[in-house]
Amino acid sequence: MMKKETRAIVMLLAILLPILALYYKHLNLGLDLRGGTYVVLQADEKTGKVQSDTMDKVRDIVERRVNSLGVAEPNIQKSGDNRLIVELAGVKNSQAAIDLIGTTAKLEFKLMQEDGSLGETLLTGESIKNATLVQGQLGQPEVSFELNDSGANKFAQITKDNVGKQLAIVLDGKIQSAPKINSEIPGGKGVITTGDQKASQDLVNLLKSGALPVDIKILETRTIGASLGVESIKQTQLAGIIAIILISIFMIAIYKIPGLIADFALYIFGLIVLGVLSAINATITLPGIAGFILSLGMAVDANVIIFERIKDELREGKETKEAIEIGFKKGLPAIIDGNITTLIITTILFFYGTGPVRGFAVTLTIGVLASMFTAIFVTRTLLELVMGLFNIDKEKLFWKGGAK
Repeated sequence: MMKKETRAIVMLLAILLPILALYYKHLNLGLDLRGGTYVVLQADEKTGKVQSDTMDKVRDIVERRVNSLGVAEPNIQKSGDNRLIVELAGVKNSQAAIDLIGTTAKLEFKLMQEDGSLGETLLTGESIKNATLVQGQLGQPEVSFELNDSGANKFAQITKDNVGKQLAIVLDGKIQSAPKINSEIPGGKGVITTGDQKASQDLVNLLKSGALPVDIKILETRTIGASLGVESIKQTQLAGIIAIILISIFMIAIYKIPGLIADFALYIFGLIVLGVLSAINATITLPGIAGFILSLGMAVDANVIIFERIKDELREGKETKEAIEIGFKKGLPAIIDGNITTLIITTILFFYGTGPVRGFAVTLTIGVLASMFTAIFVTRTLLELVMGLFNIDKEKLFWKGGAK
């Protein structure tokens, strides 16, 4: 049996730790609550099945591109063997983000033939070490690039052997510029002229993030307006407040003092769930909120099971302290069995679901674990504390008829 001092410390930590988590780390809102852009990318498998490590590289490159846009806390995850889901909450220019994400960014240096066609690839963007946006001599935007050592040596040899020819700089099959080689260019530095400020900045971001190892295509895009997200938040808040009020009234109306204590335990339950979601940097979505509300109902159900067991013991003539102890002991197996079956389902949803389904599973899992803790530990601790402080008779614990 846990000592009262230890129980008090655990209770205090259960309240303080979530408060600290919420204070130092805000809750992340998903697209359906905050607004933003949802993109599904698929790797081209024309040349064969895409390997898992290849998709990991695609994810890393896409993440670097998204970070260059200044998007706060993007959600980028693999889906299946060859797909990537990108969620950008709060992004301002959705189309620009989609264009940047979906570009393969395969940069090639090729000689232009006399007939205007392009020769073989002499150098690729893999040799680029850095890229920056600069202004040319006439004030036009240019992309200044720097090659690594091997690329610099190769570039110097290419320019030395092809003086007087045009060297085309090609991005995803499109010629960006084709300057004439006047002399050997040592040092591995050069510029790409696009003639457009935005195009130059996008090219810098692409070169810095690197080219995708496989061609990708955009399967789906969705843009959710911020106003829709705000409306969703308002409706969700209203539904949550109504649910909490109705549950609180129900518990007091049916179970009197234990019901009031259960209400306090439910508030602690909500605090714990939100604190854990904040601590693990989870993204809150509408399905996730549904999982939270469902777990709230399960927490109430656990209290109902325990209180009914306590009432049964009081009807048999046991004293309050003994009835509470036996009631919790008898109610525990049913609570654990019910929650374990739910956890099995949420585990399956998490590992085999995607996006909103996984969010629902995560929130419900945290809620189930928190509901078990609050029903079994918090409610019991508060109930024993109140009984000890106020010495309430068993006839007054529940409404009339509860102890008979």
